Amino acid sequence: MASTYTALGVELMATGENAGTWGTKTNTNLNIIEQISGGFTTQAVTDSGTPTALTVSDGSAGATMSHRMIELTGSISGNRVVTIPLDAQTFYFLRNSTSGAYTVQFKYASGSGDTFTFSATDKGDQVVFATANDGTNPDIYTLGFGDVTLTGTETLTNKTLTAPKIGTSILDTNGNELALLTATGSAVNEFTLANAASGAGPTLSSTGETNVDININPKGTGTLKSGTAAVKIAGKETIWVPSGAMYGAETNGADAKQIETTATRPDMKVLDFDAGTAEYAQFSVAMPKSWNEGTITYQVYWTPGSTNTGNCIFGLQAVACADNDTIDVAYGTQIEVTDAGIGTVEDQQITSESSAMTVAGSPAAGELTYFQLLRDAADGSDTFSADARVLGVKLFYTTDAANDA
Repeated sequence: MASTYTALGVELMATGENAGTWGTKTNTNLNIIEQISGGFTTQAVTDSGTPTALTVSDGSAGATMSHRMIELTGSISGNRVVTIPLDAQTFYFLRNSTSGAYTVQFKYASGSGDTFTFSATDKGDQVVFATANDGTNPDIYTLGFGDVTLTGTETLTNKTLTAPKIGTSILDTNGNELALLTATGSAVNEFTLANAASGAGPTLSSTGETNVDININPKGTGTLKSGTAAVKIAGKETIWVPSGAMYGAETNGADAKQIETTATRPDMKVLDFDAGTAEYAQFSVAMPKSWNEGTITYQVYWTPGSTNTGNCIFGLQAVACADNDTIDVAYGTQIEVTDAGIGTVEDQQITSESSAMTVAGSPAAGELTYFQLLRDAADGSDTFSADARVLGVKLFYTTDAANDA
């Protein structure tokens, strides 16, 4: 009776066979078994559309597929396949050392059973088990080792965390982006997250240098919210000052009037600014503590006293006074804005926003700021030929705190 062979090439000798060569054949078998138990070899992956077929050499040591660990090598220019015969049943330690960003699939030579594939970026190791569980469609299973607990100082090289994933982003358990991380060269400031015991809330802090802001920037028209309510943040704010809160200056003051449009419809509290003489109106505002004491811009709300369409020039200037300061102090530089009459009496007009106006004095939190509004009728560019009736002024200022605490 002739010898037979296992799927990995070990010779199974029949009784009374191979007289005089039994020792040699047994030694060869032992070499093959040693390779199967812990042998290492390399296999160059064919860089073509033809799979790299691992075969067995019956009764001879050295066959690639009869080794425990196989390192796949070679430079590949496309996705490649490595196969084993249908009857192979063993496990392998595979290492993907191919160059090129392409996949390498490990499978049986035919059939539709499960396979294992190194991804295009996976240049790592994998343990697989060739089951030979079906004569037509056998499966290749991957073997995991469950959770690994590391103690002391360990270095992970070329390993992928699946939950969470941390790199340029943190992914949730579904693989969706949870947070994006952007590196800053020479960074010294960062976030610190701290949990809390019962009865206290966790903390998000900025750490690093002595005084560090936290910058939170909603996207587009989005807002910063706490729960469902918008959170007020520092930025541009407005103050509305109606003409009723103003008064004509003692010298060349604008005239305060109440103009009826139609009975039971809105009356207008206005200040009439003359077309031939520069006239003035004044008002004061205790600016909010959250004001950054920087420049202010403004818009004038007004209505024309005639159908004339000439240009009307308004100006605004301001000075801040502290406790125990004299009020007898000069205003700062006047900033002007020009608006053309629209030709319809009692239509509301709104000027464009002015350029930045610097408040004179030394503005500080809690100070009273005095404003003077004028129509610069003496300017030759003011060509509006009738009274300009001012309804009020909207002030724009910038805060550096969310509130006045």
